[in-house]
Amino acid sequence: MRTMHTGQRSRFALRVLVGMLVILSASAVLAREAVEPIAIEVELPELALTGVEFTVTVSVSRPPDRPAEIAYRVIDEHTGQIIPGGAGRLSFFDEAGRPQRTVKLSNLRLTHAGTIPLRFEIGQWRPIERTLRVVPGWLSVAPPILAIGLAMIFRQVIVALLAGVWLGAFIRFGYAPLVALLRAADTYVIDALTDHGHASIIVFSLLLGGMIGVLAKSGGALGMATLVTRFATSSKRGQLSAWLMGILIFFDDYSNTLIVGSTMRPITDRLRISREKLAFIVDATAAPVASMALISSWIGVEIGYIADQYRALGIEGDAYVIFLRTIPHLFYPILMLLFGFLIIFTRRDFGPMWRAERRARQTGKLLADGARPASDFEDPTIAPKPDAPRRWINAAVPVAVVITTILVGMYLDGRAQLLRSGGELTLQNIFAKADSFKALVWASLLGCTVAILMVVGQRILTLVEAMDAWLTGVKSLVLAVLILVLAWSLGAVCGDLHTANYIISAIGSWLNPAYLPALVFLISATVSFATGTSWGTMGILFPLVIPLAHQMAPGQETIMLGTISSVLAGSVWGDHCSPISDTTIMSSMASSCDHIDHVRTQLPYALTVGMVGVLVGDLPTGLGWWEPWVGLLLGALLLTVVVLVMGKPVEDYVPAEIAERSEHGPVAVEAAD
Repeated sequence: MRTMHTGQRSRFALRVLVGMLVILSASAVLAREAVEPIAIEVELPELALTGVEFTVTVSVSRPPDRPAEIAYRVIDEHTGQIIPGGAGRLSFFDEAGRPQRTVKLSNLRLTHAGTIPLRFEIGQWRPIERTLRVVPGWLSVAPPILAIGLAMIFRQVIVALLAGVWLGAFIRFGYAPLVALLRAADTYVIDALTDHGHASIIVFSLLLGGMIGVLAKSGGALGMATLVTRFATSSKRGQLSAWLMGILIFFDDYSNTLIVGSTMRPITDRLRISREKLAFIVDATAAPVASMALISSWIGVEIGYIADQYRALGIEGDAYVIFLRTIPHLFYPILMLLFGFLIIFTRRDFGPMWRAERRARQTGKLLADGARPASDFEDPTIAPKPDAPRRWINAAVPVAVVITTILVGMYLDGRAQLLRSGGELTLQNIFAKADSFKALVWASLLGCTVAILMVVGQRILTLVEAMDAWLTGVKSLVLAVLILVLAWSLGAVCGDLHTANYIISAIGSWLNPAYLPALVFLISATVSFATGTSWGTMGILFPLVIPLAHQMAPGQETIMLGTISSVLAGSVWGDHCSPISDTTIMSSMASSCDHIDHVRTQLPYALTVGMVGVLVGDLPTGLGWWEPWVGLLLGALLLTVVVLVMGKPVEDYVPAEIAERSEHGPVAVEAAD
């Protein structure tokens, strides 16, 4: 028998030692797994509503070793009973068999209010005890109802929105009035201001307002408008000129109203166009145009509301692209623009507008007997310097820079995003991935810079005058920004109180989602008409109806786009014809028309177009009968029939000096029947 060499003995001992260490390590791991079981945790919402389903998140420290269904029960310790929806089985493995650390328990409900102690019995784990604050479901709709009610009664949107935010905080933070006031300011308002997307919208809106101030003060906006007036040689052409000018001044409804009205009034007076008709044309091309223009003072507000709700719901998509996709669903604004063209082109009117036009053509009376015309609206943000040249290029170039920068900026940003993520470089994917907030800020900043450089370089304005005009333009949107911030705050309140969930539980059993776009248009139109503010209406309704559409019709894009567009279109309808709307009032002032006469003659037209939009647009597209473009086509045909059947012909007046140049006397050409 041979003895082991010393070196061999050393190597053998080393191998034995290594083997023992491996065994000990494995034993330690097994022992640790046996000693340290999987930990489980339950996360509840901060607040629940009576009778409304809520969701609980169950998480584990690590998934189980094998897929298995685990029984669970949720017990109300007050009653000792399992709560509705509180029994079932869960698994920490998805449908593909992949382990996951979190599982959501849905469809849980509680039927009584208070601080409810709950016991969660999940598998073999020790029961987990938690408390959940439950409030009556109807309280969740109290903040928006209060905001709407106060806005209707006092016509003060800021006060109404602030009261709604306070009431929501009052409910959310334990019915403590002073605490609610503090939380309304330091939580909801501050959160709305510090959000990146919100801040981008605010900066864009203020910069664009500054640019509009420079364009108006330099005479550029007025110059762009006067291009159209060379065409106005008869009453028909004068109305077409005003209509076209309203289309051109698309970037702001206030600028549109005041520039078109004040510029065209002397021309339409000479052409015997009634002040009521001028006020209608001005009003019908203000909010309808600005609300769906690719770049306007409205666009930041609209995409801000959309982005806020999509982000809260976890829906992917760029807000600007979503807004563009809602445009075919904007039946009222589009059809109103078409209707305005129809009554001008056919020289037909009906109702009180026909009587006003006949009076003006036949007697030369631009106002009705006893009318009290509003005074002209003078505003330093609109009135150019007396000696400023009316160069349309000074407005066209900055606006073109803004539009181009938005498109190019979105393309470059979206392309960079796709290159980083490895996505397919299609135009649709590029714009879907783009951050429109960045592009809007870039565009408004460049637009301001170009506008100021052009007018200062041409010595139309000094740098001091240009900056004063810019600051005045910025200040003109401060009120709108404040409304926007409070509306965002109210939206956050509605989210915390699960307002949309309550509405769904209350009406979801009987409301067909297909009727949602039409219903939302009617609600939005009513609120906007009663309050006189389109932006305030959007701020109140967007936080309610987007979550409602998402939950009532998940994945149905037509319903979602139709609902969003119905809020916009309904807001425009109310803004267009409400007697307390600022643009309606300014239309009367800029046109020097009696305000009541303006509302009285315009309302039948707005009601007609609104009804047609709902009947052939919102309802059928929601029901899936046809695409939006079919609704627009049918709406155009139906409005044409209405004008031809209900409308009565109105003479086309040509002034004497123009008639003499064309070898005619002063004529009033009868419209064809």
